[in-house]
Amino acid sequence: MKVRKTVFVKECIETDGMGKACDTVTRVAALAVVQNPFAGKFAKDLSPLFDMGGQLGNRLMGEAVKLLASTPISYGKAAIVGVAGDLEHGGAMIHPKLGKPMRAAVGGGQALIPSNAKVAAMGTPIDLPLGHKDEAWSFSHFDTMTVMIADAPRPDEIVMCMAVSDGGRPIPRVGDGPVID
Repeated sequence: MKVRKTVFVKECIETDGMGKACDTVTRVAALAVVQNPFAGKFAKDLSPLFDMGGQLGNRLMGEAVKLLASTPISYGKAAIVGVAGDLEHGGAMIHPKLGKPMRAAVGGGQALIPSNAKVAAMGTPIDLPLGHKDEAWSFSHFDTMTVMIADAPRPDEIVMCMAVSDGGRPIPRVGDGPVID
């Protein structure tokens, strides 16, 4: 695996979107820019990307959790594939083996890890979805963290993204649980 660089983004939210003070919510994203060994090629077996995702999860997720102000409660993952790659390359990075190290770093994780992937040019942002790590229907934890790296992904790269948060949305008012009309 060839890693060009890693980036950590930490944001601390102290007010809601209307400026009303709230309990501080800390979100941390860990991003890795890696060379895509399948750029420009069709391959049926994408398992090397599965392994890369798991290795990056082991390498970066613990550090992301340490940057939180409090206990992790939400998580999410995403990938931006450079234009010489395929959407499936992003899926291969974030699905089969990334979940295990993410769950280990947050101390559990009963709920599915929300995810997003796309093929895009350098500097394109991605909305990294967040959801409660144990309660899939916790609406107040459905959130996003928008991240990007100005010089990535190059056409033959993938930007793999993981995020953790120690809270949900600031001052949530939607409620929890499924709504049945």
